[in-house]
Parts: sequence; structure tokens; C-alpha cells
Amino acid sequence: MQHLVETQRTYFNTQATKPISFRKKQLKLLRDVLKQHEELLYDAIYDDFKKSEFETYVTELNLLYHEIRVARKQLSQWAARTSVSTGLMNLPGKSYIIKEPLGVCLVIGAWNYPYQLSLAPVIAAMAAGNTVILKPSELPGNTSSVMAKLLNNAFDPAYLKVVEGGVPETTALLEQEFDKIFFTGSTKVGQIVYKAAAKTLTPVTLELGGKSPAIVMEDCDLKMTAKRLVWAKFLNAGQTCIAPDYVMVHESVAMRFLEACKTEIENARYAFEHDNYVQIINDDNYQRLKGLINAEQVYYGGRTHREERYIQPTLLQHVTFDDAVMQEEIFGPILPVLTYTKLDDALRQIACLPKPLSCYVFTKSRKKKHHVLGTLSFGGGAVNEAVMHISNLDLPFGGVGHSGMGSYHGEAGFNAFSHQKSILEKPTWFELPLKYPPYSKSKLKWIKRLMRFS
Repeated sequence: MQHLVETQRTYFNTQATKPISFRKKQLKLLRDVLKQHEELLYDAIYDDFKKSEFETYVTELNLLYHEIRVARKQLSQWAARTSVSTGLMNLPGKSYIIKEPLGVCLVIGAWNYPYQLSLAPVIAAMAAGNTVILKPSELPGNTSSVMAKLLNNAFDPAYLKVVEGGVPETTALLEQEFDKIFFTGSTKVGQIVYKAAAKTLTPVTLELGGKSPAIVMEDCDLKMTAKRLVWAKFLNAGQTCIAPDYVMVHESVAMRFLEACKTEIENARYAFEHDNYVQIINDDNYQRLKGLINAEQVYYGGRTHREERYIQPTLLQHVTFDDAVMQEEIFGPILPVLTYTKLDDALRQIACLPKPLSCYVFTKSRKKKHHVLGTLSFGGGAVNEAVMHISNLDLPFGGVGHSGMGSYHGEAGFNAFSHQKSILEKPTWFELPLKYPPYSKSKLKWIKRLMRFS
């Protein structure tokens, strides 16, 4: 690991990664590698947890192609020197910001969207002009293997290298000194990464998770609300960091909401053979999720099959914040539905939990919408929609508090892997004498005056 990091640092110091033309060429190569081997990518992820070609393209490859397309198109603008105001105290002169790559970057990917959550930060790092070591999650072993095979064959390891393995390999990587670490995963592991990075003062971006709420108000379009929430929750069998983790619905429409959700689930006909459902990633997660299903609370679903690692889309009713299912992020196809009478009471209960990665508000009321958005702190979200905010690269994606720090996607990703170097440039043909001794009340008066108008 040390040799790999040193090799990349040596290569980075040659300045080879900095030209915009080089970055665009490498991004094109990455796109071409993915496109030319799509069938291998589809086969690998299906073998890991029965994810279909349709969902793999829509939720993974399509987003990556979009990231690359936008980055190549906007890169010159993102990387351009930015002029800023200089102020009267520094006239004549000019001030500007140079965006420079950080250096050798470590990206640790997540298992639930193994292509998208591994390669999207890699794209951002490449666009910013860095070298990258990618450590994909070992849980979906086939996708990890195919990424390593394709990328390691296509790229110089001094520039981009995929390192496979589990905890020992990740630990060995975290013992090295990087210029940036980007981690996607659980809050628990994120704390370990953050602690390791602190030893060398390495900047980090942490994309974590949390219990993302959906708030359903009595004035919403119930049919459309159920349609969008059911899709967002059971996409990838609920193994989505921004999936609605639980729903708080006004008591006056709770039963109608549950029935509408049941209808949507039945209409979708979630099943492996319909290419719209996936397995739980492994037996440990299957057992954990099964243990969260209280049979007395099941409104719909609840069936499981251990050998297939299958958990039926499940709706829970009569849930309280004291129940086991509300003590941790679910990360599976179980949707607890809680009720509230007064909106402010619901918001207070939500605010008692760690800040979530996402929040979704369903209402026709502008006043209530603004009240929720102004009251709760969360990473990002949507109004009358769920999950789809991730598809807009103009919206920085990231968490706050326990759900993460920093953001990426589009220009935000470029900035996450860049340093903004501030420069003041002045000519030598003139200099105000105000800052130089001898000091006087008159000079101080002029300095105060100039600062007031700067």
C-alpha cells in the first residue's frame, strides 16, 4: 500500500494530471471502458444480488455517464481562474482564486450501489486533476472484481488503481498519508475513517446515512404520494442511503395512506423475476432485517425466504419511536408508518434523532412546506417527491452531522477534490504608505475610511 501511494504521489508531482486536456481524455477513457463492458457489469451485479439490467443502468451506469458528460463539458469552466474583488486597501492590484488538485486521493465505495457509489467520486477526483486509489466494498464480490479487472487493465496504476479486499486492506490503506479521503458507508465506519484521517490532518468527505423521514400531510395528493414513496422505498429492496426510512403521516389520512401504499406495491408486483427487486446483500443483513419485523405491526407483507435472501416489501403500522425498527437505519424493504396530530409535535420528534441524510415533504401547502424546510436540518431532499434529487447534478449531495460532511456531484464534486488557492497580485510601480511606520492618527483615520468602503 505504501509503495502504491508513493508511486501515485511521484506521478502526481510530475504535473501530468493537471492539464484540462489530460483530465478530459481520462474521463473519456473511463466512459468508454464502462460502455464497452456493460454486459460484464450487468452480469456481475446480478450475480451479487439479482439486480436487473434495467435498474443497473437507470440507478448506476446512467448516473455515471451523466457525471462524465457534464464534467467533460463544464471542466474548463470549473477549473478556470476566478476573479474576486480586491478592495481599496490593495489597489492597484487584483485578486483571484486558482483551483488546484489536492493530490493522491483514496475513495472507499459502498456496496448498495457498487458502481455508482464507487465511481462517481472517482470521476470527481479525476476531473479535479488528482490521482486515485479506489477501494470498492468487498460485500458484492463480483462487482468489486469486475471493476478491478476493467479499470486496472485500462489505467496506469500510478494514476488510477482499484484495490480489492476487506477490512485488513482498508485498514492498511488508512495507515497511509493521502491528500483526500472520500468515504461512503455507515456512520460507524465513517467515524473510524475520520479518526484515521485525523492522524495526518487529511481532509475527508463522509457520505453516511441515517433515518430519513417522509412527512405526509393531510392535504397531499395521497395517490401520487404513495406512488412515489413506494417506488423510492422499495427500489433496490430499500438498500438505499436516501430511501425514506419511515413515514410520519397525519392521523386523519393514515389508513387511506396505508391502503394506497398497499395498492402501489401490489401493482408493482415486486419480484426477482420481474427485474424490479433485488436480494438482501448478505445473510447478516437478512437476519438483522427479519428481526425488525414485528408480526403484530405488519399491515402488509412480512414474508421472508432465507435461502433467497428475500424480504417482501413490508408496511408496519402502530409504530412508535420506542420500537426496535426506529432505533437504527433500516436499510431494507420495511417501511414503518407513524402518525401525528400536530405538525410541530412531529417535527420535534424528528429533531430529537440525529440529522438525517434526506427528508421528504408531501403537501400542497406552501406555508407548511416552508415551515418544515426551515425547521428541520438534513442533507437534502424533496417536496412531493423522494430520492430523485440525487439525479440533479446541480444539487450538491451530502449529509450533515451524523449523516455526513461535505458534498459532491457535478461541480460540488470537483470542488470536493480541489483546493482553492487565493492570490493577491500587485504591481510595483505604486504603493500606499499607510501601512508602514511611522504610524500616526492621520494614517489610522485613512485606513478606517478605506476599510469602510472595501
